[in-house]
Amino acid sequence: MYESFFHLREKPFTLLPDPGFLFLSDKHRMALTLLEYGLMNQSGFTVISGDIGTGKTTLIRHLLDNMDREHTVGLISNTHREFGELLQWILLSFDIEHKGMDKVEMYQRFIDFIIDEYAHNRRTVLIVDEAQNMAAETLEELRMLSNINADKDQALQVILVGQRELRDTLRRPDLVQFAQRISVDYHLDPLSEPEVIGYIRHRLQTAGGDPELFSEDAARAVHRFSGGVPRLINQLCDNALVYGYAEQLQQIDSQLINDVAYEKQKGGIFPIYADAEPPTPRDKTPEPAVTPDAATDQPEDTDREVRVSTEADDKTGSVEVIQARAVPDTPPPARPAVVSAVPSPDTAQKKSTRIAIASARATLCHYLSRLLESYGFDVISAGLLNEQFLASLEHKPHDILLIDREEDATDTGNQLTGILKNWPVPVVYNDSMITRISLQQGDAEFGNDIANRLTAAIDHPPLAGTGL
Repeated sequence: MYESFFHLREKPFTLLPDPGFLFLSDKHRMALTLLEYGLMNQSGFTVISGDIGTGKTTLIRHLLDNMDREHTVGLISNTHREFGELLQWILLSFDIEHKGMDKVEMYQRFIDFIIDEYAHNRRTVLIVDEAQNMAAETLEELRMLSNINADKDQALQVILVGQRELRDTLRRPDLVQFAQRISVDYHLDPLSEPEVIGYIRHRLQTAGGDPELFSEDAARAVHRFSGGVPRLINQLCDNALVYGYAEQLQQIDSQLINDVAYEKQKGGIFPIYADAEPPTPRDKTPEPAVTPDAATDQPEDTDREVRVSTEADDKTGSVEVIQARAVPDTPPPARPAVVSAVPSPDTAQKKSTRIAIASARATLCHYLSRLLESYGFDVISAGLLNEQFLASLEHKPHDILLIDREEDATDTGNQLTGILKNWPVPVVYNDSMITRISLQQGDAEFGNDIANRLTAAIDHPPLAGTGL
């Protein structure tokens, strides 16, 4: 979607573990060094721990990609006790046939396999990812399996990788013997602020892009909201590139990162770093309250409803403007002074039109919001097109409502239609397909056209039998 716009060969902030993008911070370099040391020195057990998303699996993938033929490696990535016995998982990881065998037979088959590998000058390495899911009894079983030695050599080496809970489990009194077998252990902490800056630049450069695409302040904001956790960094940065593409930005700034963090946190899923100052919506200067004099300027006939439908050109799609029936005893807010219907840098800042945006898609909603703000409109609220969002607008004075609806929607729904029929300000409908085309192609004419139509609708309320 945004790769060609930002001159990227591929997405730089994918959530999938990719050793090709490995950024060796001081912490990750130390963890990798200890992993390699454990292998070379035939350590019985090596333990690498870290919080969720700190890059443990990426390290393991890098290690696997660089291991020589002297090692025969088995990888277990699912250790939940509900999925089967430990021996079954071990045999599967080494592609050892065990169908129809009981536990004793499986044990003997594994011992024979290790001895055979050792006889051919190959050392057997078992890597267990997400090891925090292993019960104490399973860990003890794994310890017993590791008792296979050949003279001074460790025939079976085990690497455990897991979250912080793994360390807590290994400290249990009944696992003292296991803990004493651990030769190497290291805990991965999140990245520092300078490391986050380096991390972002590294991934952008690896993807073929400009390492300065994110400003330094933007990178600092990413660290603040992510706490330095690589997976959260990737989430924020990937979304920032989508937003930046929507706005056709040449550089990602700290304000955009704040906007992304705010929108993600508002959904209640993205875990903003506990110590970070919460992201905030963009500051909007409130319009002055409507005076009694202004209210008296409204038309006396509040029950009159005027509906005008106009055919748009091929670029804008179908647009419908509605001057709905005013709510009795609740006059709409005073309209701003008439401005030019053709937005320009000179006139954009003069606008004070307050716009509410409701869209069928969150991405398009954000795109329209930032687009219209660039034309000088005051977007007081933007959200998904539903009854709850429309209800929230009752307490947010606005001059016009823009609805971006799906192209196949012949109506906005009976409930929404009933609500909008009595809307106290003009309502403009836009075809979301046209919006998406503009987003994908960066069509400047789209912005000019929708700004012109909004300006005309608010400055010249439609009359019966007239069109825009």
